[in-house]
Amino acid sequence: MRIDLHTHSTASDGTDSPAGLVREAAAAGLDVVAITDHDTTAGWAEAAAARPAGLTLVRGMEMSCVGRGVDGYPVAVHLLAYLFDPADRGFAAERERLRAERVQRLRAMAELMAADGLPVDPDAVLASAGPAAGRPHLARALVEAGVVPSVDAAFADLLSSNGRYYVEKADTPLRRAVEMIAEAGGVSVLAHGRARSRGRLLDLREVRDLVPYGLGGLEVDHPDHSASDRTVLRELARECGLLITGSSDYHGVNKTIGLGDCTTEPDQFEKLVGRSAGVPVLAS
Repeated sequence: MRIDLHTHSTASDGTDSPAGLVREAAAAGLDVVAITDHDTTAGWAEAAAARPAGLTLVRGMEMSCVGRGVDGYPVAVHLLAYLFDPADRGFAAERERLRAERVQRLRAMAELMAADGLPVDPDAVLASAGPAAGRPHLARALVEAGVVPSVDAAFADLLSSNGRYYVEKADTPLRRAVEMIAEAGGVSVLAHGRARSRGRLLDLREVRDLVPYGLGGLEVDHPDHSASDRTVLRELARECGLLITGSSDYHGVNKTIGLGDCTTEPDQFEKLVGRSAGVPVLAS
């Protein structure tokens, strides 16, 4: 059984529509795929309606959070949320707030670039991005304008968190995010917690601190994790009694990663489903 629990569609910053995503998942030989767009459930209904026979769909989300970095300062963290009730009022309100933060941040970054003479139209970028706006939308605009050769090049320079155009946004405190997901009947999994190429890292001692508040698992097998970091995360998950997942973090043509490049073991998936109480998996 091939299980990929972290993918993105055009509902946030992927390039496949939700319907296209589930079709691609089936074509790639997956048995289970999770749709986990940033801070939104907007792609759930379309993905569910287009789900091919034989493919199990897990409805989820990737949440923008802030935790404690290894240097003691706040650091951006992503938290995967699976099978939660989207109608939970507190969690729905927080998702709406996060999406507003995304739009404001993207506009601010685009306006800084335009003020410096870069061929970027903030209104056009926002119109193409939709409510789950993210830096990849600005990256694609820079590629189309000929400013950079690729999305990766944009992130390495102009969109870098250390770059002159970077603007912070007010993300959800990690502990509160874990609690919200649990309260909505979902299961939380820390995403790519050792993706060193993305910048500063979360202090892994915070993982232990989050267990009593409902943290469900760690994404261990991820394309941005080295073999040694996967070992560290796997041992930490076992020590803390957490689920161990593996996922591609597929974004379509925005990244070179393919569906199913990293996968989750069936027993871990079964445990994840068993711990959820929000919405069911969609299976034939």
